[in-house]
Amino acid sequence: MSYPERKRKKTRWSTPHSTPNPSLPDDLLLSIFARVIFARVSRLYYPTLSLVSKSFRSLLASPELYKARSLSANTESCLYVCLRCCSGYRWFTLCRKPDQTITNNKERKSSGYALARVPIPGGSPNVRSSSLVAVGSDIYNICGSINKASPSSSVSILDCRSHKWREAPSLPVELCSVSASVLDQKIYVAGCYNQVQGNGYPDSRKNSFEVLDTKTQIWETKPVPCCSGRIYNFFNSKSTCIDGKFYVVTEDRGSEVAYNSKEGRWDSKELGMGGFMFSDSYCEIDNVLYSLSDGAFRWYDTEVREWKDLNGLFQLPKFSASACVRLADYGGKMAVLWDQLPYHYGYQKEIHCAVVERPTRYEMWGKSCEIWGKVEWCDLMLTVPTSYVLVKVLAATL
Repeated sequence: MSYPERKRKKTRWSTPHSTPNPSLPDDLLLSIFARVIFARVSRLYYPTLSLVSKSFRSLLASPELYKARSLSANTESCLYVCLRCCSGYRWFTLCRKPDQTITNNKERKSSGYALARVPIPGGSPNVRSSSLVAVGSDIYNICGSINKASPSSSVSILDCRSHKWREAPSLPVELCSVSASVLDQKIYVAGCYNQVQGNGYPDSRKNSFEVLDTKTQIWETKPVPCCSGRIYNFFNSKSTCIDGKFYVVTEDRGSEVAYNSKEGRWDSKELGMGGFMFSDSYCEIDNVLYSLSDGAFRWYDTEVREWKDLNGLFQLPKFSASACVRLADYGGKMAVLWDQLPYHYGYQKEIHCAVVERPTRYEMWGKSCEIWGKVEWCDLMLTVPTSYVLVKVLAATL
């Protein structure tokens, strides 16, 4: 039985009116996708990611990425280390390394951290330990001179997002000695300048006290301290900020003077703060001053008003009095970096790093109390020529 052939009904598909909706270029889509992903990745991995390609390296330095990090509340403290060598200055940043184990005579587990070289176009200007401070994602270099014989008023800023230096408003006066600290996004600078005679030769040193508002980028000259008829010498001074005050410790180690920023006045109280601040191995964390001096870690605050031993750092080596050690506030933790010669002395030395968990205060009877710290990790970071000098360790927020 044959069936008649059925005619297929032609269906006419109606096409809607097309609207102009061009697709985004592939490179733009990749950029947007990567920016969203990278904004949620710890910056400790950025040095490794930058090795993938030039586009990744460019993306990791883009302002849009850090804006996305800020909007996603994913900012973090990033540790930066400055070393001085014969050819200038080299900067490094703490990062995570892919290889979690290293071998040194016998295999041992690594901390997983390393110091990655920061590529800075054009190199770095001259810096000093007391002239480097971090404000947000910027590192300020107050006075670009390496010795007191060449005073300077220059100020430069290292943008830790792009790793490029840029010029900032100069100081109102050329300083031959400078010590800077940060309080409420303002940089307080205590220093000295040379007063010049009519014949062009310096007559004497005069104190200078300048404050930079990092938001407006405007310098303001403040009155220098003269308390109870006593004139304090800011030459070779050290400074820190505790309890909302800018403290300056003078060179004789016995005099401290504090500037109250809210009241706009100086106060000269002998607090005993300065005895352990002249090794450049000190930092402030949560209104407590920590110092390594004469091989011992100590702490000080304005409540106890005396230096006390910092307990619990059993994993750290016994530092000699001449050891070059630098401390930094690393997001509430304490970063400790030091250099040491290896057992088989040659033409190289080692740069080590340890991170101490946020120190814990234990209240005792009366006003007596103790602070304990616990070493989170400790590891060898770099091997460098013996001519290298550890200048500064500080943390930026990105």
